[in-house]
Amino acid sequence: MSASTALMTDRYELTMLDAALRDGTASRHCVFELFARRLSGGRRFGVVAGTGRLLGLLRDFRFGDEELRFLRDAQVVSPETVRHLESYRFTGSITGYREGELYFPGSPILTVEGTFADAVILETLALSVMNHDSAVATAAARMSIAAGDRPLAEMGSRRAAEASAVAAARAAYIAGFGATSNLEAGRRWGIPTMGTAAHAWTLLHDTEEEAFRSQIASLGVDTTLLVDTYDIRRGVELAVQVAGTGLGGVRIDSGDLPLVAAEVRAQLDALGATGTRITVTSDLDEYAIAALAASPVDAYGVGTSVVTGSGYPTAGMVYKLVARQDAGGGWVAVSKKAEGKGSQGGRKGAFRRLDGGVAVEEHVEIADGFETLPAAADVAGSRALQAVLVEHGDIDPAAEGTQGVVAARAHHLAVREELPVRALALSKSDPAIPTVFSDAGDR
Repeated sequence: MSASTALMTDRYELTMLDAALRDGTASRHCVFELFARRLSGGRRFGVVAGTGRLLGLLRDFRFGDEELRFLRDAQVVSPETVRHLESYRFTGSITGYREGELYFPGSPILTVEGTFADAVILETLALSVMNHDSAVATAAARMSIAAGDRPLAEMGSRRAAEASAVAAARAAYIAGFGATSNLEAGRRWGIPTMGTAAHAWTLLHDTEEEAFRSQIASLGVDTTLLVDTYDIRRGVELAVQVAGTGLGGVRIDSGDLPLVAAEVRAQLDALGATGTRITVTSDLDEYAIAALAASPVDAYGVGTSVVTGSGYPTAGMVYKLVARQDAGGGWVAVSKKAEGKGSQGGRKGAFRRLDGGVAVEEHVEIADGFETLPAAADVAGSRALQAVLVEHGDIDPAAEGTQGVVAARAHHLAVREELPVRALALSKSDPAIPTVFSDAGDR
C-alpha cells in the first residue's frame, strides 16, 4: 500500500486542475486562505490544531505509480494531467497561526500561496486535518479549563476511527490533557500513556478480591483499582483491604458522580487511605467536569466527548481563494459573496491586540495585492499571530513530530492566559473578542 497522501482529496480538485492546465490558468499565482466563518456551538474561542500533522502529510503528497495508475484507469483526468502530476511537489509557501494558538471568526489560520496548480489540490487534505483536530482541541481546552489543576486523561480511542483516535489524542494533549490511553499516540507523538484495567479484568476472576490481588501483584500498590464492577462500597473496602492504606487510587465509572465521589472519599478516609486518589470517568464532558469542581475528585478520564468535539466534530473551517493574478499579471483580491457563506478577499496579516496582557481584539490587516503587510512592531500593543510554515516548498521541521507537539502544547497553555475572563465560561455566547478588519494601506 502506498504511503502517498495525494488521493486523500476530492475529485473536483483534480478536475479543476485538469481544466486549468487546458486553459492556461494553472500557472497563475494565487493566495488561498483557510479560516472559520464562525465558532461551532456558540463557543467563545477556537484552538488551532493539526498543523504539524498537516505538514507531515504534505511531505507525502506525491503521485506515485499506484496513484497515477488509478487516475489513468478511472479516467479522472486527462493523460496530460497525469503526466503533470508525475512530478508534482508543492513549491509554494504557507504561513499560518502556530499550532495551539487561539482563533476567532475570520482569523486567517492558514495562508497558502503558489500557482493555482500548486495550491488548489491541497484544499481537502488541509480541511480534513484542521477541521478534525481543531474541533477536538477546542473541546479539550474547554474541559481543561473546567478541570482547573486536576489532571485529564484522554481515553476515547474506541469511540473514533483508528487513525482519528491517534489524531484526537494528539489534539487533546496540545489543548491541556495530560495523558492518553492510546499507545500509538504515545509512540508517534511522545504523549504520556496511562491505563490499568477494565471491568473485564474483574469479571475474569472468580472474585473481585482475586482480581485486585492479581493487579496489585503485577502493577504494585500505587495502581488504580476499578471499584464499581459490582458494589462500590464493597469494592472500596476490598481495595484497601488488599492494597493497604497506601493504595494509589480508585476509579469510578458509574453512578451519580458528585454523590458517589463524596461517599467514596469519606469511606477511604475512614479506612485510613487518606492519600488514595479518586479518578472518575463515565461519559464526562466539560459540563460534567465543571459540575464536579466542588467534589473530592483528583483526576478525570474523558472518552467519547473529547474525540467527537463534545458535540461539534468539525470546526467548520473553509479554504477559499482570496487573491490571484489576472491575465496581465496584476494582483486582484477575490471573494465569495453568497449570503451567509461569504469570504473576505486579499492577503492578510493577523495580530492580537492586548491590554495589560489580556486579549481585546483580533486585528486583521488586508492587502489587495502583494504590498507589504505590517510587522508586529508596526501594530502597537499587539502580538503577531502568523509564522512561516513552508517557504518555497521547504517545510519547517520545527512544527513536526514530538518536538512540534511539545511546542504547540506550551504555546497553547501560554496564550490561553491572555483570554479575558468571559471567555472561560462554558455557556453559548458571542466570540470572546471581536475580529476587526482594516485596509493595510490605511496605516
